[in-house]
Amino acid sequence: MKKANKIDSKDYDDGMLPEYDFTGKKGVRGKYYRAREQGYTVRIYNEDGSFTEKHFGPTITLEPDIAKYFPDSESVNNALRTLISLVPNKQVGEKKAKYKVSKKPAKKIAVRK
Repeated sequence: MKKANKIDSKDYDDGMLPEYDFTGKKGVRGKYYRAREQGYTVRIYNEDGSFTEKHFGPTITLEPDIAKYFPDSESVNNALRTLISLVPNKQVGEKKAKYKVSKKPAKKIAVRK
């Protein structure tokens, strides 16, 4: 079996210019994750000086077992609309109570005879 020729790191040309030296620098994992979760706005500038603004809502990721039943956003929206129509009493934006309030039965007092 032949040994592979080792190339000295100084002689190796990876096509990177010297000003793109990343030695000693670390990347930040998930730097834009929170902003993407909140939603973001993109401005597209046209040649005539005007711009178009598009807002993208928060990103929602489906689990793989669910994603096989919902191949696109339209099918997810249809399923959710059907589910919403089944629950007519809930108002939009109404928050669920954190605790349940129940009435305690009145204490029974023994009557002396």
